[in-house]
Amino acid sequence: MSKQWTTTLLIAAAIVALTTAFLRLLYILPSTHRTKPPRRNRGTPTRLLVVLGSGGHTAEMLRLLHDLDPASYTYRSYVVSEGDEFSAGKAREFERQLAARHSGDQQEEEEQALGKGNDDEVRWAYEIRSVPRARRIHQSLVTTPWSAVRCLLACFGVLRSPSHSLRGMRSRSVSWVWYPDLILTNGPGTAVCVVLAALILRFFSVRGTDGTMRTIYVESWARVRRLSLSGRILSGVVERFVVQWEGLKGAGGRAEYIGVLVS
Repeated sequence: MSKQWTTTLLIAAAIVALTTAFLRLLYILPSTHRTKPPRRNRGTPTRLLVVLGSGGHTAEMLRLLHDLDPASYTYRSYVVSEGDEFSAGKAREFERQLAARHSGDQQEEEEQALGKGNDDEVRWAYEIRSVPRARRIHQSLVTTPWSAVRCLLACFGVLRSPSHSLRGMRSRSVSWVWYPDLILTNGPGTAVCVVLAALILRFFSVRGTDGTMRTIYVESWARVRRLSLSGRILSGVVERFVVQWEGLKGAGGRAEYIGVLVS
């Protein structure tokens, strides 16, 4: 009788745990529970995390960021895969061009808002972080899960806090643990691990994640008739899912079409 009672209790506990987890997941998924982003005053320290991918993904992403206002996104983290020197170099070149376009603009406003004496230090605070590749080209499916786990674990660290060099430029009002306010990606494989890591942190309501790590996914311009694999995986777990071709409007049940964003 006692064994039967123990089994019943275990089954009941498992059902309660699974139900709670399911309800929690429904609560944090943007596709089922949309929330408005917190209001921010101009000049408030804001961390933007951009996921870059080799080749075309990086080129498209940097074109998307062409009109980025460094006064609105004061700290920028670029995530690349290990060995992707092309994307890292393009990110540095983009930051140099951004500095050339915006140098000297609104200096007094930013100094007052952020309490900094050196405007260049505030405006050009960026970092490039690398994570292990989720899957290498022609990698065996047997070893892929291990590679994906390594990438996922590295993403937790990248999300949790900027590098030491970026911390040194931060406002004193920001804590040492600083999750990105916004994640922007257009579909490289690394993005799946980054967004999954963010989802796990929010699922467990880790301190400091409330109202952060909102994600915008922009499907690649090259995807005309069908979503990419990354797009199909992430369509239900990001705040906004944007496509660039009208034929994909409504794909995945949520795709927004607002025209071609890169050219």
